[in-house]
This record gives sequence, structure tokens and C-alpha cells, in this order.
Amino acid sequence: MRHAPKILLTADERTTLEQWSRSHTTQKRYAFRADLVLLASAGLESQAIAKRLQTRSATVSKWRGRFSQHRIAGLQDRARSGSTPKYGKEAEQRVLNLLDTAPPKGYSQWDGPLMAKALGDVSVHQIWRILRKHKISLTRRHSWCISTDPEFTSKAAAIVGLYLAPPENAVVISVDEKPAIQALERAQGYLRLPNGKAITGFSHEYKRHGTTTLFASLEIATGKVKTGHFKRRRRREFLAFMNEVIQAYPDNEIHVILDNLRTHKPKHDRWLRKHQNVHFHYTPTHASWLNQVEIWFSILWRKVLRGASWTSPFQIRIAIDAFCEAYDEDAHPFEWTKVEVHQGTLKYKYADLCK
Repeated sequence: MRHAPKILLTADERTTLEQWSRSHTTQKRYAFRADLVLLASAGLESQAIAKRLQTRSATVSKWRGRFSQHRIAGLQDRARSGSTPKYGKEAEQRVLNLLDTAPPKGYSQWDGPLMAKALGDVSVHQIWRILRKHKISLTRRHSWCISTDPEFTSKAAAIVGLYLAPPENAVVISVDEKPAIQALERAQGYLRLPNGKAITGFSHEYKRHGTTTLFASLEIATGKVKTGHFKRRRRREFLAFMNEVIQAYPDNEIHVILDNLRTHKPKHDRWLRKHQNVHFHYTPTHASWLNQVEIWFSILWRKVLRGASWTSPFQIRIAIDAFCEAYDEDAHPFEWTKVEVHQGTLKYKYADLCK
């Protein structure tokens, strides 16, 4: 009859095994093996240890022998080869190559099930794994707007220069309008489901109650906004709004950033001759993103306009004015940072600090 090897522990081994046994963060399998070896070092036979730990004697003999031969390292799991991979590099390359081909007739883009059907022997789950590995999304779309203005670089540099280093005693403001804001009355409420739960939301039906046009000016240095409400967005409405804006800066030189809308460009400069302290600066064509007030319009859309229900344009104006009053209390300037400069084309981004 074979006798189990005696276990004699060094001080360091005992300390390590006791830490494994007592720690709440130790994996259960290692705590079990530590308890087994500690009991063996106390002189218990394998059958007694198996009964104490509610396991088989063969299991006790296995780990007792492993520890005897390899000490602490013997209690670690041995490397396993695992199952043979079902899909190799060839399948991965086929999936990637398929993305470079046109989808089947009747479809505008690939999706997982469609790719699995086209390949035949690659599961849809493996396709998703491969796409995740290469960080490929079949639904995400990127959009961009490239300016074709031959003077883009000089115009963009001039506007960015005003943002970063305005002339002394000068005010830089960004002006634009958001036309045709619709007063949509949406059916709101909740829907009781058969299981007793309720969901809230909007019905797909709505009523139209007219539109309103919003003019806004953003003071670059402070982030404060001034707005004006009009029924239309003609040249006369634009100049009426500008008259309200410049009244706040009677003793300052005013630089106004505008896009290339026709109503912003005077057929004659009578208004500018009357206000010689005002200077208009136009963004390059297809580059309205250089106008910082566009960021504020995006904030307004998210905070106030999106999904709201109105019964008249007047309600929209009240809501916008209330938001502007609250916004100006904590207004901050937007941070303008350069992202990339290449091939003579300037690209910039805004970091919204008004969150």
C-alpha cells in the first residue's frame, strides 16, 4: 500500500497558502488547493482530507503529489491547448474582402446575416466577432463638408485669428439665424401594456401651428447670447436684429462673423457706412462650421427644441427666451483648438465647455 508523501512547509510557503485560504479575493479553486495542502502538512491522510473538504481521495492525491514535486507552482493550472479553432485567418480575410464588394441586388448595404448568407460557411456570430476585432461598424456613417473656396485658408485663418486674438478694445460676435422652427403639437402621454407596465412618449401624429425664425448673436469672449424673433428672415429682419445687437457696444469696434447667406451680404454698403465701427467677416463657402454660434444652436436644439410640443410659435419664443436667460447665468466661451493641418487645409474643432 502506497503512502502519501509527507508535506513539510517552509515559513514562506505557509504564509502564502494561508493568505490564499483566508483572502476573499482568492479564486475558489486556489483557496481549495491551499486548504488541502495545509491539512496535509498537519499530518492528515488523504481520505481524512477528502472527507473534510467533501471531495474525492483522487483529487487530494493529485494536488498533494503536485505540491510535493513542484511546491507552490504545482498548484497553478497547467496550460491547456483548448479546442481546435473552427475559423482561421482565411475566414477572417474572406469576411473583410466581402465588405469591398457590392451587396446583393435589392440591398443598399451589408449586415451580419446577409454576409453570413453570402459566405455560406461562416456563422453570423463569427462575422460580428471579426468586425468587432477590426472595429468595423456596418451602421455607423461619417459625414463631412469640404470647402471648395479657393480662398479657404486665408478666410479661415482670419476668422480663427479673431477668435484667438481679437483686436484691442474690440468685440467679436458670431451671428446667424435658425429659420422655420416649427411649432408642432405632439400627442404625449403613456401607454399601458398588457403586462401592467407603462411606457411614456410621443405619438407619431402631430399638428402644425406655424413657424418662427430665430436670430442669435454669440459674444465670443464671454459665451453670452442675444436672440431676436421674427416671422421671416429677409435682409430687413437681419439689419433690425443687428441694430439691436450693436446697441450694447456703442464705444467698441465690432467684428461680426457671418456665413455667405445672401441676406448677410449687402447689395450696397449704406448700413455699414452708417456704422463704421462694424466689420463683417464671412466664412468660406461650405464652412459654416467656422461660425461658433452654430454650436449654440446645437445646444438649443438638444436642450429645448428636440421632441417638444407647442401649440403656437409664441410658445416657442417664450421657451427660447427662458432658456437664454438661464444659459447666460453660467455662460462660458467655447474653446477653439486646432485638430489637424495638412496639405494647406485647416481643420478645427470646438470643445463645448458649457455643459
